[in-house]
Amino acid sequence: MPPVLQTLLLLVFPVGVIAAAMTDATRYIIPNRLSAALAIAFVPAALAAGLPLTSFALCMAIGVGALAAGVGLFAFRVMGGGDAKLSAACLLWLGPAGIVPFLLWTAVAGGALAVSLLAARRMPGFVTAAGPRWVGRLLEPGGDVPYGVAIAVGALAAFPSSPLARLVHG
Repeated sequence: MPPVLQTLLLLVFPVGVIAAAMTDATRYIIPNRLSAALAIAFVPAALAAGLPLTSFALCMAIGVGALAAGVGLFAFRVMGGGDAKLSAACLLWLGPAGIVPFLLWTAVAGGALAVSLLAARRMPGFVTAAGPRWVGRLLEPGGDVPYGVAIAVGALAAFPSSPLARLVHG
């Protein structure tokens, strides 16, 4: 397969996670279609990259395991449903080598995001009425934290260690 096509298929991952982060930040939702598209796009990307069958199966098992863990965290109200599905789709792409970097960077980004939002929410007049509505909603005291943003940061930071990125770009 031409390297340009391989690269284009790999671009689905960063574009998808960035889109998920943007919708979570602006609307507090990660559409199922984004997580599903990421999961489905893994198959042609893996085929194009020449991912060995054993690696493919391991990535699939990690994605399914992450989804099961996410469902459990969602049931205990630890994680949102969209966050659970996005994390599973990301871990499908990231494979075994990406698990630790993904979890580490997601935790660091989530902590930084939460601290930043807490600080900004305590600053009176931080947002003017001229700003976009979603920024005002994001900075409402006591509001939620769009953790999809942290998941996207973790996924993008871990992506170079993924088996697909290493196969295509050495």
